[in-house]
Amino acid sequence: YGMLLYQNYRIPQQRKALLSPFSTPVRSVSENSLVAMDFSGQTGRVIENPAEAQSAALEEGHAWRKRSTRMNILGSQSPLHPSTLSTVIHRTQHWFHGRISREESHRIIKQQGLVDGLFLLRDSQSNPKAFVLTLCHHQKIKNFQILPCEDDGQTFFSLDDGNTKFSDLIQLVDFYQLNKGVLPCKLKHHCIRVAL
Repeated sequence: YGMLLYQNYRIPQQRKALLSPFSTPVRSVSENSLVAMDFSGQTGRVIENPAEAQSAALEEGHAWRKRSTRMNILGSQSPLHPSTLSTVIHRTQHWFHGRISREESHRIIKQQGLVDGLFLLRDSQSNPKAFVLTLCHHQKIKNFQILPCEDDGQTFFSLDDGNTKFSDLIQLVDFYQLNKGVLPCKLKHHCIRVAL
């Protein structure tokens, strides 16, 4: 039975080889539609020169490696170490406001309206490894500390002393947008970070 199965597999393979012995592998439509782009200016442009495209790709690769090494909090020199990425990925989110004070976070929430579920996340001022969720509920502003916790050498984030753990803050926010959990209400509206 095994030999018959093998022969049934080989026959179509041999036909393909006989029909096009010198053909190159067919690229997918998505691969053929890829173009090199340069977004360094105010508008993007297609890079048509292959040498320039290769140079841009190499330069971008070097920039990513440098950036990931610089952001690596754990001291490991391996680029894009998963545990490092989880500790910085939230910085790209609109709801993350970075190093602002408690008073500043309260001012931002008041400025955008004391609406139930309005929230933002920021770095903790008292604990350099922790974060703070600032949330509006019943026109009152409350702060919840998000602490990192380790389990089997992996870092997690938790609002409830490790009962509910998340590998990054994006997962934590997604969870509390769907579930109230230990919070007085779900996270409904994030405060926009306004650049001055």
